[in-house]
Amino acid sequence: VFKAWTDPAHAARWAGPRGFTATRLEGEVRPGGAWRTCLRRDADGEELWQGGTYREVVEPERLVFTFAWDRDDGGRGHETLVTVTFAEQDKGKTRMTFRQAVFESVGQRDGHQGGWNSAFDRLAERVANP
Repeated sequence: VFKAWTDPAHAARWAGPRGFTATRLEGEVRPGGAWRTCLRRDADGEELWQGGTYREVVEPERLVFTFAWDRDDGGRGHETLVTVTFAEQDKGKTRMTFRQAVFESVGQRDGHQGGWNSAFDRLAERVANP
């Protein structure tokens, strides 16, 4: 599961909620390394860019990185901190724990929750059917 997050060939198959395709995944998976992803909305082709910086990379146990959407004016939106931990469980299965904070509003929090949950459904399918 750690590799599904850190290898662009794997991440491209699940990154983003249903209805979006990850068209670009760039970055250096190392502390201080920058990352960027472009999600294209399948319905109309609109591109949404996001990015951040890796703060911690402890393979295969933990990823910590900043996350911000690009704004229409070219600037960066509000930055949050994402922490993902991975722990082996029950003969080769992985328990993934995800936390993202702090949001500017309840609406932003809820929007991210819906997007991430959809992406995590895609991740579960990807891991089950490599």
